Amino acid sequence: MSEEKNSLDLAAVRELLARQSRVDDSQDMPRGNSFEDAECEAELRALLERLSLEEISGVVEALEPEERLAVWHEVREERGEAILEILSDEVREDLLCDSHLRNEKTSVTAFELRNGRLSQIRVATPYDLRCLKPIWIDLVAPTPEIRAWVGRYYDVQLPNPSNLTDLEASARFYVEDNGEVHLHSDFLLATKDDSRNVAVALILHRDVLFSVRPEELPIFRLQRLRARTQPGYVTDGKDVLLDLYAADAEYSADALEDVYAALEEVSRHVLGTKITDDEAAKILADIAREEDLNGRIRRNVHDTRRAVSFLIRGKSLSSGQIDDARQILRDIESLDGHTSFLFGKINFLMDATVGFININQNKIIKIFSVASVAMLPPTLIASIYGMNFQGWFPELQWEYGYPFSLLLMMVSVAVPFWFFYKKGWLR
Repeated sequence: MSEEKNSLDLAAVRELLARQSRVDDSQDMPRGNSFEDAECEAELRALLERLSLEEISGVVEALEPEERLAVWHEVREERGEAILEILSDEVREDLLCDSHLRNEKTSVTAFELRNGRLSQIRVATPYDLRCLKPIWIDLVAPTPEIRAWVGRYYDVQLPNPSNLTDLEASARFYVEDNGEVHLHSDFLLATKDDSRNVAVALILHRDVLFSVRPEELPIFRLQRLRARTQPGYVTDGKDVLLDLYAADAEYSADALEDVYAALEEVSRHVLGTKITDDEAAKILADIAREEDLNGRIRRNVHDTRRAVSFLIRGKSLSSGQIDDARQILRDIESLDGHTSFLFGKINFLMDATVGFININQNKIIKIFSVASVAMLPPTLIASIYGMNFQGWFPELQWEYGYPFSLLLMMVSVAVPFWFFYKKGWLR
């Protein structure tokens, strides 16, 4: 009976997604921009509300990746975290990496270590911190007031995440006189519609990690889920910090794989067929987008390398944590070769596409050049006969003098074309 119900739920979800897709295709507009589309979304949300967490996870795992993402966006956020813990590791990571969190509202979350796992506690007021012994406090888009009362309670200065734009290492990685370790790092956010580097402040104070960021990031959600579901994954704030950098390197590697796949598609198009100017313009836009993402990945891994090297030099890590940090550096080194190769491939595809554009333009210029050269002899003949020198041109008195001049001009056009064609210059 349970399997039959799951099949019915899956069929109902697919039917709503198919209706939504048909509405979008027929009206040729982005999703959610019509009454019918909004009605489909409302029905899908209502259906998901009626299902249990286990039933939703079963439906999500049975769907195709694109359908899975569309359904996930309609799941209420309060239920989302619990559903992620039920999903398989592969599906969970795909959802976190392919979708950006729907809200960017302010949140403060504390994490305690209980039975080897992270326990997540929402913090709304300073009083919520009194009974906690956290190893990690995560602040998303905090207001100045929130940063102030969290900082006062733990005696730590929390920066504004929107002001973390310094490039000098001394301003990004430093240790305060009281032993606070400050790291201002860039974390990659790569989605299908956008890619950027998001500045995050990471502070180690009395073995507690404080992270301050302007928005939710897939890497942080993935880290939280792993630590909550895998016993012994982290033991203190430094473990959490190193695992965030390790997840960042892993996320960058996944983004590089997407760049490889996108450029392979572009290569088949550029090198396999003749392309028009409109197609070339679209290809150039695709190449520029992948070049931008590759550059952001390169910047991200370089920033991560600087941060991890700073932690190793600080001599505050245990021997096991130093081994983990060195493994992160080795992973980053392996990514450098890929980013360099992709830059070369992007330049080649860019040059090839521009070359096709030049060839198409040369063909147009060739038509005008041939036409202008072909019209020179008849223009000369018309100019000579236009002088009306009757003593020099007795044919002007002929009855068929005018047709004779036209015929002469036509022959003067045909002979150069025949000559050039024989030489193969017009082929």
